[in-house]
Amino acid sequence: MSTVEEIERVIDRLPAEDFARLSAWLDQRQQARSTRCTEGRNAGVTLVLRDHSAFLSSYAPEDERLNDDAAHP
Repeated sequence: MSTVEEIERVIDRLPAEDFARLSAWLDQRQQARSTRCTEGRNAGVTLVLRDHSAFLSSYAPEDERLNDDAAHP
């Protein structure tokens, strides 16, 4: 069994409150951390992970078709 599988099993047994805390911590870590590409023409380039949750949270039904390229009659 791999370390990742062991971690998954432990996470599955967490109470909801602890799972929420862990999830928030992971989100913070992901935002703070950058990943370096190791393959292809982008090797050595730092890839910054972006969080778009604020945009998704701000979307409202009345915003539908707001940014469509096609002209509306």
